[in-house]
Amino acid sequence: MAEKPKIKRRLSSFQIIILGFAAVILIGALVLMLPISSQGGQVTPFSDALFTSTSAVCVTGLIVFDTATYWSYFGQAVILVLIQIGGLGVVTVATTIALLSGRKIGLMQRSTMQESISAQKVGGIVRLTRFILITTFSAELLAAAVMAPVFIKDFGLKGIWMAIFHSISAFCNAGFDLMGQTAQFSSLTAYAAQPIINITVILLILFGGIGFLTWDDFFTHKFHFSRYRMQSKLVLSASAILILLPALFFFFFEFSSLPLGERILASLFQTVTPRTAGFNTVDLNSLSQAAQTIMIILMLIGGSSGSTAGGMKITTVGVLFSSAFSIFRRKDSAHVFGRRISDSTVRHAAAIAVMYLSLLLGGTIVISVIEGLPILTCLYETASAVATVGLTLGVTPSLSTASHLILIALMFLGRVGGLTLIYAAFSGPRHNVSKLPQEKITVG
Repeated sequence: MAEKPKIKRRLSSFQIIILGFAAVILIGALVLMLPISSQGGQVTPFSDALFTSTSAVCVTGLIVFDTATYWSYFGQAVILVLIQIGGLGVVTVATTIALLSGRKIGLMQRSTMQESISAQKVGGIVRLTRFILITTFSAELLAAAVMAPVFIKDFGLKGIWMAIFHSISAFCNAGFDLMGQTAQFSSLTAYAAQPIINITVILLILFGGIGFLTWDDFFTHKFHFSRYRMQSKLVLSASAILILLPALFFFFFEFSSLPLGERILASLFQTVTPRTAGFNTVDLNSLSQAAQTIMIILMLIGGSSGSTAGGMKITTVGVLFSSAFSIFRRKDSAHVFGRRISDSTVRHAAAIAVMYLSLLLGGTIVISVIEGLPILTCLYETASAVATVGLTLGVTPSLSTASHLILIALMFLGRVGGLTLIYAAFSGPRHNVSKLPQEKITVG
């Protein structure tokens, strides 16, 4: 009897994305363990190196050691490379290397790239990759040049390195900083009243977080908003609302004691940074519980699909609200900007929301039980991890190894996306297309 020919299994796009991120994180952790990576020349424990590498590749910003005082210049450079890879995406970096080496990009690679950057179609992926690279490096170099004079004035020639580091960290929405030499774990609090640093970092966070597809629309159609993709319209409109309303709250209820100029900067900065950059210019522990709760909500929402930001994504929340409004108005389907949203998109958005909320609440409860900390404090740290933000109330460095491992898992899941992980685990042909009998369930 003839043997059946063996079917050669190929990794799916989702599996490639998962394995790519995991491989970069592991390599980064091993390099950060080396004595040359720390200022004291000691070997960094694997768990701490793994936490730092995961936070960098997942562009989160949560840290167990102060970046400026613990890591050497080599270690800081490794972290910066990991941030850049994580911000662009492992697949984008791999595609770039292939393009530079003159290799042909096959259909499988284009499909993986499409999933990685949330592109709507395979066609034009190579052109979009070039656009992403040019946009990213141009924005980072320009911002570094703008911030360099300020940092050089304060730190001498070292300010050049600080300008480059903070520019990349801000555009990639990572939140790593080098301000610990003045005060450990202080982020950008020393520059709360410095307009150049504040405005530049705010713009970098916004530009990195609105998504490369939105930027593609802008450069293609300029200010002709009506010609943009529906996704770009939704991202820009929702972003304006999510900046204006929280900024007004912070302006009138949190920073009323500050001088007007500093009050405006602080209100805008603390509104923009939760989506999802991880810098802060004020002491977050001094904020009211209402303000901290608003920041948790902003963290979970995050930025746009196909951007350097994390979170559930603006589009996910926009689709859910559009679906809810369609039900309120007794419409058959969700509509936005004169276009109908498909039922499959609504189902995906609901699944993503349920997954993020489940990870958030599960992680919060477990860490609270392990550490004996208040729920709101744990909720803040967990939201920062799963939404890959990096903001902290100062408890992350003191958490136990078990809690650090939970945060590592949440950062990884938050960066690659829960649905990507599920699709990677259960990727395969769908043979059964039959439908079970339908029965009505009353909800609400």
